[in-house]
Amino acid sequence: MTENIHKTAIISETAQIGENVKIGPYCVIGDKVQLADNVTLYSHVVIEGDTKIGQGTVVFPFASIGHIPQDLKYEGEKSSVIIGKNNVIREHVTISPGTKGDALVTKIGDNCLFMVASHIAHDCVVGNNVILANNATLAGHVKVGDFAIIGGLAAIHQFVRIGKHAMIGGMSGIENDVIPYGSAMGERASLSGLNLVGLRRRNFSRDDIHKLRNAYRVLFAQEGTLQERIDDVANMFEENKEAMEIIEFIKQNGSRAICQPKNGNAKNEQAA
Repeated sequence: MTENIHKTAIISETAQIGENVKIGPYCVIGDKVQLADNVTLYSHVVIEGDTKIGQGTVVFPFASIGHIPQDLKYEGEKSSVIIGKNNVIREHVTISPGTKGDALVTKIGDNCLFMVASHIAHDCVVGNNVILANNATLAGHVKVGDFAIIGGLAAIHQFVRIGKHAMIGGMSGIENDVIPYGSAMGERASLSGLNLVGLRRRNFSRDDIHKLRNAYRVLFAQEGTLQERIDDVANMFEENKEAMEIIEFIKQNGSRAICQPKNGNAKNEQAA
């Protein structure tokens, strides 16, 4: 293994290093770090704290993972970062551990891409196949579902939930929860429709997309209360898995409101 570790790297004797791990020049690996097999760290990567990185993950120069969170309430409590398999973590990415204000862990799934200078704050939970574009930032306690894409320079407010397959436009400020399959954008973002491009790319059938669009229009129509429209969608589309995933997401009652179309109007939702 030593031939894969540059002589300038500083690695704690108590760190756990798997097979075929490559560690480049000037990397610093702390006492409790665990690197699984086939992890690659390019130069100047710093990993500290109780941090676990899964097989095949690649970390580019100047990334900082596991240092104490940017949270004034943090008091040195034991917390961790858990990163899954086959992720790509690009230059200057920062990932913070959890705090006692939540589950004491920041958790990332598999096959994610975190582009340059993106930030994952304390206590975030990020699913599989998620993309954060350049300079996208997650505040503390954010939850991001599988296959979500967050555009460059987008900022996600603390405690917000981003549903699976959602798309967040670049430079958007997200203050409220974005439904699964939804697309949101704007300085103070509103829901702009469904992530139809993403649905097509992931081979959702035309029939499923059509049903999902109809469910969306009922859910965000101007008539009735939101609860009445939730009940309508639950009755009308109970056999459509994607529509019911949206209903379950809303019923979970996160600490933020649901991001909705501007003026409550879903008529401008894109054509399939």
